[in-house]
Amino acid sequence: MLDFIREESIWNLLKKEQRPIVLYGMGDGAQKILNQCARFQIPVAGIFASDEFVRGQSFAGYPVRTLAQTEEIWDDFVILLCFAAFLPELMEKIISLSRRHTLYAPDVPVFGGELFTEDYLAAHEDEIRQAHALLADEQSRRVLEATVNFKLSGKISWLTGCETPREEVYTRLLPLCEGERYLDLGAYDGDTVAEFLHFCPNPGQMVALEPDPKNFRKLSQYADTLSAPLVSLQAGIWQQDGTLSFDGRAGRNSALSPSGRLQVPVRSVDSLAAEYGSFTLIKMDVEGVEREALLGARETLAAGARLAVSAYHRTGDFFTLPLLLHDLAPDYQIRLRHHPYIPAWETNLYATSGR
Repeated sequence: MLDFIREESIWNLLKKEQRPIVLYGMGDGAQKILNQCARFQIPVAGIFASDEFVRGQSFAGYPVRTLAQTEEIWDDFVILLCFAAFLPELMEKIISLSRRHTLYAPDVPVFGGELFTEDYLAAHEDEIRQAHALLADEQSRRVLEATVNFKLSGKISWLTGCETPREEVYTRLLPLCEGERYLDLGAYDGDTVAEFLHFCPNPGQMVALEPDPKNFRKLSQYADTLSAPLVSLQAGIWQQDGTLSFDGRAGRNSALSPSGRLQVPVRSVDSLAAEYGSFTLIKMDVEGVEREALLGARETLAAGARLAVSAYHRTGDFFTLPLLLHDLAPDYQIRLRHHPYIPAWETNLYATSGR
């Protein structure tokens, strides 16, 4: 077993728990956690939400209560956090709540069905060890170790103990120069283009892809406000050009999906580089198809483009993507960072060519 493992699986802990188990939050995250509790035969006693969201409704057959109402029923209970948080005030609220009650944030993947259990860890131990060994700095290794322990235990202290600010990305990890040629994959409404322009106000070519129609309209409207040229494409990313099914949800969870009703064009990174010229910086936040995006970027990687890649959409992304990148471009220096977020979203891979 890896020598940095400190935790037991949350699902084992919950099966042994004698106190009532209560979910905090509603929606897709709550349903995923309810499904896993049912799978492991873990009883759920109730659901509560933040006061402003409680209007006498029910969710999955449970009445939705406030925290105060829940505390009136039970003196001591276990909380399972069922939503993501990145705003400082909400994160502080969650951390404060964890000081009053036992609180876990169960790791359920954004895409795919594999849970990070002790069996999953045993099956992938060698790969995790290999990824750990190839990371370029100590903070990256700390992030990988914390990610493993968080995914096993659901204890948010592992995340808060290894986070670093996003400002580090474009000031130290991927410092920007005038004339950067930027490719934004999964551009949403242009928010990450705006972040890039904050640190690089005089870019060269900029190309942004967003497959969701409503998000793309927002991206196009944003592009119209810019003085710097931005090519906006309503397309997804894949390992080769083509057309694929897309599940459009008009938000950050829109994704390529075999069950999607919308057909969208998809491009490869190398195809885009052939059309628009080489890129010096590529950001990938592509809802679970980061692997395919990298596989379609072999020639671009050979040219030394720097990378900022989401490494949290699928259960093993934080170790499988570094291993894949190393196979595709062995000279790259690979780093992992976790930026403030609960659960382990915004755990990203940053890579620069060593040539």
